[in-house]
Amino acid sequence: MNKSKSYIRVKDHSVSGEEFNLIYNDEFDMLETHPQPSLEELPKYYDSDDYISHTGAKRNLLEQVYHIVKSIALKRKLKLINKVSNGGKQLLDVGCGTGDFLKISQQNSWSVTGIEPNAKARSMAWEKVGDLIFDETHIIKLEKKSFDVITLWHVLEHLPNINDQIKNLNALLKPNGTLIIAVPNFKSHDAIYYREFWAAYDAPRHLWHFSKNSISKLVSLEHLSVVEIIPMKFDAFYVSLLSEKYKSGKMNVMKAFKTGWRSNQLAKTSKEYSSLIYVIKKS
Repeated sequence: MNKSKSYIRVKDHSVSGEEFNLIYNDEFDMLETHPQPSLEELPKYYDSDDYISHTGAKRNLLEQVYHIVKSIALKRKLKLINKVSNGGKQLLDVGCGTGDFLKISQQNSWSVTGIEPNAKARSMAWEKVGDLIFDETHIIKLEKKSFDVITLWHVLEHLPNINDQIKNLNALLKPNGTLIIAVPNFKSHDAIYYREFWAAYDAPRHLWHFSKNSISKLVSLEHLSVVEIIPMKFDAFYVSLLSEKYKSGKMNVMKAFKTGWRSNQLAKTSKEYSSLIYVIKKS
């Protein structure tokens, strides 16, 4: 990929305290974390009880808000996959975490498969849906053209070798299948407002940082097209709450709510919401 210039320098607030540069890639209108940890080093950056998507903890306000939003989001995700599936019921969820989305999908007649690298999260997912969750090495063993819907809910930004990842996902889709990718948007108001404290940068776990142009350009390399973009409005509030913690060391709930509300209001015109869902089909 064509790398251009340093965009911003950020800190890993949740695990290591290390700093990383985000480099602007002008070819794909995206940011790349630099340096990126090696495949061997990456797991240590997830080794924290505070990494919320790998736990079911509700110990504080932030975690409680996360799980309230998550319960609402699960129903919306289910509604979306039912809408785009063309009647098929084979679902692959990449980066499925503790398996809650797979569980609600399975309860609604979907045949589910999950990929989750983290052993602790994978074990929790097994308890919910059975031994249908595998580590990341299993993805190459899955049958080609076998899934009606493949979902990545805030996962693509974590995956190394991004072009190969999209190529492999495309190969697993049925000819009329749908790929759904949800990622943060570094051009949102809350990203611009919080700058280096914006929680959704989350370096180095987030290796890539996307704009709307990024996703369209990346998937077009595999003859895929974005057919719909859906805002994730709750993310502006949750990300702002965590960003306030990083910026000031405390939960400034009112200020975070104000920033999240402002971000969503501005996005009504700009369409630059804090996070976006991309519905993708074969061209």
